[in-house]
Amino acid sequence: MSTPPVASERKSSASDSVILVSYPKIIFLYPTLIVAFFTALYLTISDQPLVAENSTAVFFNTLFLGVFAVNLVVLAFDFPRTTSLTLFFFVAAALLGLVLLFTLKPDLLPFVTRFFSHFRPLANATFYWSITLIIGVIFAVSFITLSFDYWEVRPNELLHHHGFLSNLERFSAPHLRIDKEINDLFEYMLLHSGRLILQPSNERRAIILDNVPFIKFKEEQIMQLLSALKVDIREDDEETGQ
Repeated sequence: MSTPPVASERKSSASDSVILVSYPKIIFLYPTLIVAFFTALYLTISDQPLVAENSTAVFFNTLFLGVFAVNLVVLAFDFPRTTSLTLFFFVAAALLGLVLLFTLKPDLLPFVTRFFSHFRPLANATFYWSITLIIGVIFAVSFITLSFDYWEVRPNELLHHHGFLSNLERFSAPHLRIDKEINDLFEYMLLHSGRLILQPSNERRAIILDNVPFIKFKEEQIMQLLSALKVDIREDDEETGQ
């Protein structure tokens, strides 16, 4: 009996397995890492990186402080609703925009400029290269560690790879219940991350994976993988009945 077109499409589009990794929250500091790198790069090639009259240097330093402050807020608080996230973005963007505006345009409003005249943050390139190196090393160590601790969803089983000796735990994948939670809109905006809850049919306790990047895409992959398994079983039943 020939395979139905719909079934063949679903079999070909589904991958053999889906890898799930629960990242630490340090991963959300990647905007700070990027800004620190470009600030260090500019201050390295600048002739007068520590001169208060160097508006570009002050701009990069102020930008770094703003991005770093926002990143710390992301790590410290949750933003479960769109209204809270919008309000925070508005306040943060307004404050940072005003500081940068009056830093670059001191003659726009003289009395405001005098208020910000003493706010001229400056640091040398070594400071920002150190920040870049510290966060970069933590990122590298985190990625190496996670290569020994991850989950793999296959059509018929759920595997937990962990430990330097490649320890392996197996769970039954058929009838696997999957729940997705996006508790922090800010974290979702940064990496489209969220919480994935896996409940194998023969286990009492659910498996909770926090900070899974691109969570909607991962969920679609898993559902496609498991739905392809159901199609294969149905095809086998039809062929046996003939």
